[in-house]
Amino acid sequence: MKKDLISNDVQLGPEGKLIHLLGLEGLSKNHLTHILDIADSLIDDGNLKKSKALDDMSVANLFFEPSTRTRNTFEIAGKRTSANIINVDLANSATKKNESLLDTMQTLKAMQIDMFVIRHKQNGLPHHVAENIQGVSILNAGDGINAHPTQALLDMLTIRQHKHGFENLSVAIVGDIVHSRVAHSDIQALKTLGTIDIRLIAPEGLQYGSERCDSVKCFDDIQAGLEDCDVVMVLRLQKERMLEADIPNEQEYFDNYGLTAERMALAKPDAIVMHPGPINRGVEIDSSVADGDQSVILQQVTNGIAVRMAVMEILAGKS
Repeated sequence: MKKDLISNDVQLGPEGKLIHLLGLEGLSKNHLTHILDIADSLIDDGNLKKSKALDDMSVANLFFEPSTRTRNTFEIAGKRTSANIINVDLANSATKKNESLLDTMQTLKAMQIDMFVIRHKQNGLPHHVAENIQGVSILNAGDGINAHPTQALLDMLTIRQHKHGFENLSVAIVGDIVHSRVAHSDIQALKTLGTIDIRLIAPEGLQYGSERCDSVKCFDDIQAGLEDCDVVMVLRLQKERMLEADIPNEQEYFDNYGLTAERMALAKPDAIVMHPGPINRGVEIDSSVADGDQSVILQQVTNGIAVRMAVMEILAGKS
């Protein structure tokens, strides 16, 4: 399914209420702010609260792609909202025996599952499920290179906690822009929340085409892109993408695009450093920066649980 044919219209129910979370395009500033407000209310002095919001509900995690951080944080979020969590054994599931994915979903629905958390390599797969399975909420945990809405929301929560707003920020995103579902969702979230100065820094083979750089600023020079930034988001680089972009080795990428303390000094003194994880140290970012005072990477992880708790509560009609 091509990205430009994917519609998020199905995720809004009567009166514009969120019934699925498939992507951030089509959601209003009020929708995003409401999620962030609920997530913030679930954190007390850096500690996550617990709730009984989903104590009568069941949530199934269906991760068709390998994941540690995202799957674990969704599972923890479900447990902290008191949901019954089912981690579906996809390695031995009926889909491996030629049963269609929708048949599997219908079977799970018949088991009284209330919410599906889906990660899949195919663009638009969660949208397809939402369009064809009624009465169950679908939560997109990452689909292909299309979207990763909860990652963007946890990023927005982290930014708001440190910068208190979005309108006057300069945000730089560094790395594989064109293949990153995280970048796509972050850009959409920033635009919706009012950020005008969005800078995308990448080598030519990993950068947006000229037609998509109209509403953002595209740089192939990391030093120029980082100058006076408030927020620096570093993306994970996969080796196969590096080869596609004619980058001969990791050292060359780090020499040209790795975030070092020297480069970070070009940003504002109170700029924060973010990364969706897992980190490739010495490839995308130097350890001195990843572990430094400006890094909020571990805070992002905690915020990820709060955001996923908030989304589940909202989809369940409890917040």
